[in-house]
Amino acid sequence: MAASSQNAETSAMSIGSSPDGGQLQYSLILEHLIGDRRQAKELNPAVMGGLPSPHKSDEQKMMEQGMESCAFKALLACVGGFVLGGAFGVFTAGIDSNVGFDPKDPMRTPTAREVLRDMGQRGMSYAKNFAIVGAMFSCTECIIESHRGKSDWKNAVYSGCVTGGAIGFRAGLKAGVLGCGGFAAFSAAIEYYLR
Repeated sequence: MAASSQNAETSAMSIGSSPDGGQLQYSLILEHLIGDRRQAKELNPAVMGGLPSPHKSDEQKMMEQGMESCAFKALLACVGGFVLGGAFGVFTAGIDSNVGFDPKDPMRTPTAREVLRDMGQRGMSYAKNFAIVGAMFSCTECIIESHRGKSDWKNAVYSGCVTGGAIGFRAGLKAGVLGCGGFAAFSAAIEYYLR
């Protein structure tokens, strides 16, 4: 019994006080309790109540890297813009009362074929424009994000300015500046709404 009480006294002395009766510093106690002696635990989602994630194969990692590349994002935005622009063009042609009319003979009623042809032409025109704008915006946003190393709302604003400025610059410097400001403001509003 005397040996066990002596061991308890010795361990209390080693943790709470120094052999000469003085108090140990708090940092030394923390170093003793937490320091290098503590084993690192692996945080497994199954232990915390989540589903464990399976290990990814090399093919899956390559697919993820490909899908996160700027070229894939630009291609996806181009295809999405083409589809959306085509649908928007056909819709606007459908509500326009002048579709299919010949300006030389305004009294003649257009045939269904002429109306469908005009709707197709307008849909294709909108589809091309939306595809170009979508690809430009997505590509510049990805490049800016890669350069800055951050994913925040500023990337969309900078990309909107570059895209709007490039589109507007074809009509002159003033139109380029207005395009930059307008597209950047629109991008900022969309980012604010989505985040």
